[in-house]
Amino acid sequence: MARSCRVSGVSFVSSSDFRQIAIRAESGKAERLFRAAVSAFCSLTRPSRREIAQLEDLTLPLFNNVSVESRRYVAAALSECEYAPAALVRRLCEEPVDIAAPLLIRSRAISDVDLIMLIGRHGLPHARAIARRKDLNPTIAHLIRALEKPTLVRLRQPDAVADAPESAEIAPAVPDRKPLPGASAENARRRLRSMMRADAEGGAAVNPFVGAQTYVKLRETALTGNAAFFQTALADALDIDFSTARSLTANQNYASLLAALRALDLGEDKAFLIAVAVYPTAFPHPQAIRIFLDRYRLLHRDAALDKVRNWKAETLSRAVRGIVRAAANADMRMASGSDNGSAVASLKAS
Repeated sequence: MARSCRVSGVSFVSSSDFRQIAIRAESGKAERLFRAAVSAFCSLTRPSRREIAQLEDLTLPLFNNVSVESRRYVAAALSECEYAPAALVRRLCEEPVDIAAPLLIRSRAISDVDLIMLIGRHGLPHARAIARRKDLNPTIAHLIRALEKPTLVRLRQPDAVADAPESAEIAPAVPDRKPLPGASAENARRRLRSMMRADAEGGAAVNPFVGAQTYVKLRETALTGNAAFFQTALADALDIDFSTARSLTANQNYASLLAALRALDLGEDKAFLIAVAVYPTAFPHPQAIRIFLDRYRLLHRDAALDKVRNWKAETLSRAVRGIVRAAANADMRMASGSDNGSAVASLKAS
């Protein structure tokens, strides 16, 4: 029995009609074609990849030419479809929440990474709709609650994160009780630790330093909360020494880390996840996330690679200076030893 998505009592056309609509795209107006194509697609029991691609190829070019009512209708229809086209769903989710809400609440085509990015771009309206999803990832639920009450998010304090115990549990709110310094940072890191486990196989980014597993290694070490683990992975990925990698994350801001991640050519969603794991209290509200994403997009990769080359040159320069100083000190010790030997000899002779 063919699966059908019904919206406001509208009866959808058959699967064969969908295929004919996709072929004769010029036969009707954008408004009618947009609705009819999605309605026909929703009637397919298990659409093939080709049919999903057909729908996206047909509807996305029409998107800007259809009314708000049509977008709302299509969002409601696709929210009930198990195999909804991801690109069209993501495009609809970027719309105001009165259009995107059905998808934000029900669609299975939206990943956890997509949800985080949508919250970062659109703030509380989208976040509140996402909070209504069944089986919502607890990590995202915690982040939404933090957005609802931004006054509970503490500013980053020097060395606060390092002082927070790894095994501390998230304590319930207690009146007249101030949270311990660094507790919110540790709680945020712990919430992030469960994110994107299913993305381990395909989530790695290819880069010129160590290959396809770079992102996975950086993500997993960042989420351990152990700075040395992450710094070691970062040093391996960029082919720099450990002290330089440690200096990149020792600052109070993420500017150096941002350049390092851009040099590795990570996608902005992956770069953000790593940055928020290393600097959990640097993103207390959606505007902070927006600023990070804007800075990441504007930073050209060639400029980031230049920074990496400069870091390596500085390391080499320090090494050369150290060798020169060591040689000079050895010469001085030899000269000093020779003078002392002469003095001892002269004393014995006397």
